[in-house]
Amino acid sequence: MSAEARLFAISDVHVRFPANRALLEALPAHPNDGLIVAGDVAERQDDLAWTLETLRARFRSLYWVPGNHELWTLPGEGGPRGEAKYARMIDVCRSLGVKTPADPVPVWEGSGRPCAIALVCGLYDYTFAPDGIAGDRTRALAWAEEAGLRCTDEDLLHPDPYPSLALRSAAMCDRAEAQLDTIPRELESVLVNHFPVHRDHAVLPRIPRFSIWCGTRRSESWVERARARVVVFGHLHIPITIWRAGVRYEEVSLGYPKQWLASRAPASFLREIWPGPPQIGADGWRSRRAG
Repeated sequence: MSAEARLFAISDVHVRFPANRALLEALPAHPNDGLIVAGDVAERQDDLAWTLETLRARFRSLYWVPGNHELWTLPGEGGPRGEAKYARMIDVCRSLGVKTPADPVPVWEGSGRPCAIALVCGLYDYTFAPDGIAGDRTRALAWAEEAGLRCTDEDLLHPDPYPSLALRSAAMCDRAEAQLDTIPRELESVLVNHFPVHRDHAVLPRIPRFSIWCGTRRSESWVERARARVVVFGHLHIPITIWRAGVRYEEVSLGYPKQWLASRAPASFLREIWPGPPQIGADGWRSRRAG
C-alpha cells in the first residue's frame, strides 16, 4: 500500500434517502486511500451492495461494521431475521471484497505508523440507562416512554436465535472481545463500532432518554483491550471529535438530509482517521457540525 495513503471514515449514510445517495455519488476519487463505513448504510441487501460498489469505485479499500439498521427485518420483507440477517449482510460485503467484523483483523500500512483496524459488531443491552434501572429492559423502556420515545428497533431488530436482545448483545460482545484479542501485541489500533463505547458519549441533547438504545457498558473496556488510539463510531447523528486520555473518538455520521448542510462539499463529510490530527490542548469535546 502507498505510504501516502490515508484512512477516512463515514457512517449513517442512510441511502434510502435520494439526497444521501447523490452525495455519495459526488464524492471525489481517493485511489490510494481506505474508507471505514461505520454502519447504518441500509436496511436492504441491494442498497448495501449499491453503496459499497459506489464507494469501492472511489477508494482503494473498504471496511464495514453494521449499524442497527442493517440488522432490521422490514415488514413484509419475508427475509432472514436476527443473526441470519447479519450473516446475509456479511455475504454482501465479502462478495465485494469489503472487510467486516467476521474477517481477520486487517492491518493498515499507509501514512503514519501501521495500525490494526479493529472492526467489531456490538449492540446494546439497556445498560446505558440510569444506574437504578440499567439492564432492566422493562423499566428502561418505561423510562424512555415517559419522554415519548420508542426506538423502531423494538419492532424490527430481532434477537434470533437468542431469546432476548440482551443475550444477543452478550454473544456479540463475546465475539468482539475474541476479535480484539487477536490484534498483534506490537500494534495499536483504530477501533470501529457503530455505537459509542462509553456511556457518557451517548449524549443526545434533544432526546436524552434515547441513550438506552445506544450501546452497552461492557464495551467500555474495549479501548484498552484493543490498545486503541482512535475510536470510530456513529449512530448519534451528531458529528463530533472527543479527546479522552490521549485517545481520539470520532463520531462520523452523515445522518438524515435535514441534519446536514447541502451547501457543504461532499468530501467535507469524510473524516480523516489515520494518521489524523495531533491532539491539541486538553481532553474534551470539539464540534464538527459546522464546516
